This record gives sequence, C-alpha cells and structure tokens, in this order.
Amino acid sequence: MFGRARAEAQTALVVGLGNPGPRYATTRHNAGFMVVEELARRHGVGLVKSGHQSIWGKGLVEGRPVIAALPQTYMNLSGEAVAALLSYYRLPPTQLVVAHDDLDLELGRLKVAARGGAAGHKGVGSIISLLGTDEFARLRFGVGRPRHDEPIEQFVLNGFYADQRELGQKMVQVAADCLEVILGKGLAEAMQRFHRPFSN
Repeated sequence: MFGRARAEAQTALVVGLGNPGPRYATTRHNAGFMVVEELARRHGVGLVKSGHQSIWGKGLVEGRPVIAALPQTYMNLSGEAVAALLSYYRLPPTQLVVAHDDLDLELGRLKVAARGGAAGHKGVGSIISLLGTDEFARLRFGVGRPRHDEPIEQFVLNGFYADQRELGQKMVQVAADCLEVILGKGLAEAMQRFHRPFSN
C-alpha cells in the first residue's frame, strides 16, 4: 500500500473529515477539511466540483493522480460520501487516505497508519461500516483533550484555545506536508518522518 516503487501511479482518494458550512469551518473537528484544503491549494487542485455527497476536485500531487474530497454529509455519515466516491471511480479502499482529528493525540502530534479501528471517531467508524473494511490509510492529527471539563461534543465543535491557534495552524501545514510524502513516497517514509512532535 502506497509503496515507494510503482510501475504506474495509482489514483488516490484523499478525504478530509469535517462538517460542512461556515459554522464549523474553524473547529477542531474540521481539521481534516483544513489539511486537505491546504494540500489542494498547494497543488492547484480546485475543490469546485459537487457530487457524490462531497465537494471535490482532481489533480496531481507529487506526480500522482489525486481526487481530493470534503464530505458534505456531516461527520457521522462520512462513510456515505467515501463509499460513493470509491464506487464511482472504481477505486479499492487501499487507495484511500483519510485525514482526521484525534482527541487522543496532543496538539502537534501526527500519526500515520495503514489500517486500524475507529478509536471512537464517528467519522472513521462510519467509513469502516460502509466499506466493510478498515484496510485504508489514515493520517491522524492531535487536537488534545478539554482543559475546562467541556463536554467532548462541545470541545470538538469549537476552535482551538487562543494560545493554541498558532500551533494549530502549524499542524495543518505539517499535516499537508505529511500527505505529500504519503502520496509521493509511501506510508513507511511518512511514518519515519512525521511520528514526532513539532514546535511552533
């Protein structure tokens, strides 16, 4: 999966998880949207098409054909959009990369995995349920845990604390860097380079 050598580049579906609409645009739970939007911006992939329950676009990233997508189903139904896109483009789940927030990682930590469970993330859980497999790559980035005993639902649907905003913006940039490495050089190299904290 996403190995270094390929006879020909396979199309990758790169999905950022989040909730649609301006109300959620800067919230922790929309970090996946932010990262895929940054990747698309860097590579001139216009996220201007609407269909398959997503906003999406096609282009090249590190020489590889990529479909970048933002599901418009709301987080808990993300699997509907992902399944629709994979089906339309006849892609297997092994060519899917999902970028999403993670409460169990501190802000400023990234983790790359080739497979695994949902670990309580309802968007990822929806994808696993609809695809019937957990055999797809994911890039997780930490948003940490509440400081002030806020309910988790409230915490993830709000923005970063004021003293975290700079690091949050940096994390989006570094996560987009990581996606570039996943797409261009493979999961193993991305794990080696990005499984460490970074500073702002």
